[in-house]
Amino acid sequence: MDAEAYSIPEAASEAIRRARLDRRPIIGVGTTVCRTLESAAIRNDRDVPAGEGETDLFITPGFHFRVLDGLLTNFHMPRSTPLVLASSFAGRDRIIEWYGKALAGGYRFLSYGDAMLIL
Repeated sequence: MDAEAYSIPEAASEAIRRARLDRRPIIGVGTTVCRTLESAAIRNDRDVPAGEGETDLFITPGFHFRVLDGLLTNFHMPRSTPLVLASSFAGRDRIIEWYGKALAGGYRFLSYGDAMLIL
């Protein structure tokens, strides 16, 4: 798993804080956003402050999510780290089931293909 640089704008930090106060779900858009927010929360006792950093967080099933309640992500290649991360939200068996349905339905994979919302 490669490390990724990130930047969390003040507006995003504030939006997360307000969503938590209002008890609204927080949905990450993409695996990089997921790794970014969860890394910041691990380092800052669940807080997601504005700032820059780098994450090498490898999210696997059993991971305790501190920020996100869901994830919007592409369909990823088999045996890839983003697929493992998606499995952390839904469970491996569900992901395999959903991928089977996507393949049967003619969905496209990779970065410019279709996506799924995991809640």
